[in-house]
Amino acid sequence: MEHQQRKSDRKISSRSQHGCTNCRRSKVKCDENKPICTRCWQKDLQCSSNFQLKWESTYRDRGIAFGRTGLWGKNAPKNRQTPTRSTESGPTSQEEATWLATPTIQPWTFLNSDMSLIRRIYDEEQGHTQRELLPAFDVKLAIGEQEPRGKILSPSSPISPSCLSEQTLPSSLSIFPSLDEIGNRSFPLSQSPFASVILPYCVSATPTVLRAIQALAACHWAQYDPQYTNISLQLKSRVLREFRKRISSDGGAVLESDPEILVIVMFLCLFDIVDYCNSQWIVHLQGAKDIIRLRRRQQILASGNADPRQDEVSSFVELFFAFQDVMGRTACAKADLFGPRYWDETDTTINPWMGCSPALVSILFSVMDLSRSRRSMFLSDDQIIFETRAATLKDRLQKLEQKPRTNESDQTIPRIAEVKRLTCMVFLKCALYGGRPSDTEIKTLVRKIIMEIQELVALEAVCQLIWPLFVAAVELDPLDIELFPNPQDGYVTNGRRLVLELLETMAMSSVSSVHRTRVVIEQVWNSRDFSVSKSPETVRASTMDLNDWEQYVVPVSDALSLV
Repeated sequence: MEHQQRKSDRKISSRSQHGCTNCRRSKVKCDENKPICTRCWQKDLQCSSNFQLKWESTYRDRGIAFGRTGLWGKNAPKNRQTPTRSTESGPTSQEEATWLATPTIQPWTFLNSDMSLIRRIYDEEQGHTQRELLPAFDVKLAIGEQEPRGKILSPSSPISPSCLSEQTLPSSLSIFPSLDEIGNRSFPLSQSPFASVILPYCVSATPTVLRAIQALAACHWAQYDPQYTNISLQLKSRVLREFRKRISSDGGAVLESDPEILVIVMFLCLFDIVDYCNSQWIVHLQGAKDIIRLRRRQQILASGNADPRQDEVSSFVELFFAFQDVMGRTACAKADLFGPRYWDETDTTINPWMGCSPALVSILFSVMDLSRSRRSMFLSDDQIIFETRAATLKDRLQKLEQKPRTNESDQTIPRIAEVKRLTCMVFLKCALYGGRPSDTEIKTLVRKIIMEIQELVALEAVCQLIWPLFVAAVELDPLDIELFPNPQDGYVTNGRRLVLELLETMAMSSVSSVHRTRVVIEQVWNSRDFSVSKSPETVRASTMDLNDWEQYVVPVSDALSLV
């Protein structure tokens, strides 16, 4: 009797009302931890809670109550009855019902596109039906009659709208003056791969490659002049059509020795990165990985060499994708796509495009892999192995001396490489040792990184500084009110304000995802400010085995590009 009485006194636990999508799909109870529940964290899943639309008419047809309007419930008294269809209020005939207008469905087809892109194109077409086409390049400049080849045009240049029609679009390289600008804004001026590798290749490439470059330039200009939005989407859509047509008509195009397919994918990837870091750039990255894998397999079968020799263009494009993969993983902590074979741990020579040496990237790659494996280490032996490997990586990073190339006289690139080494040290301490912004060593490194970035930006050397600024910004101590002086005028400012000013300067002179980077940084700051009011006991209870980086940075950094 006593056992039955205790059982009847137990409170019946209600169903989780705010569980994540993965737990609901698996029909398990979600503990609703924020920003990521325990089950999603253990299984390395993307935790999200999507709202599901429920229509009252559907519930009425089934004869059950809609939401809280009825009397049904697990704890409701037994004498209460579920409302029937006859007792419900609402329209009883089609004359009393209100029907919403059905939008017109257009015959659009896209590759690697979603509703946001379709909505944008639709809005542009509706808003510009009576307007002229967007400003384009001058006709006389396009055929090279007045100005020299390679002149860089700004969005405010006096230009004609008639030369971008498909019937009159010239194929000469002079209509793509933005190629040099893209190269200068994507890489250091002194060692731009666009000037030494991509530009010579594009001179003899098909119009699709040149059109992809122009689409990227228009997308970059559209961040400051909305008139270029429509033309950038039109050019991208045309490139995608031609790209899809070539692959579908010639399946062996991806296996050809000509790297044109990879070059097009690279520009499409850059387009989505510049376009507020659209997550579609990850799709292009995964597609590039498959193309590279198939091409290497074909080359090995043809030559019999386990490591076939690559041409200069293919080598650079493969390095581009592999570097994008590594730097993006530092924020989102996802599994790698390209592996460690691109990073020689003995090569300490600074690559001017990466802004660091392959040896540094090799250490960073190992830190990320070790951090991911930490989640599955439960035995004491595993902990010993983890601590040993972490100490080894820390020692390698402290002793690393990155050397410039023998013919490199500019000291800016070595300074960027040193900033990245210090940034890697901050990331190592956060990912492997649970470092927090309040730690003295973290605060010292972050201050040194931001001060050095401030000086480099003043020298107009903004390339390859997005990742160091991002890591330093998300690890700023919210309780630290220490001011940063300006080396030029002595003006002092708060750390967060200085970060926003540096990001604004970078956005004007770099082809990268500065806007999305700023959004993520602000989200991390908001989360840290909210946690300041919590007691230490509450913080420890909610984080469990998550370190500071996994708690604040990882949940909001999915598909973030930091190159």
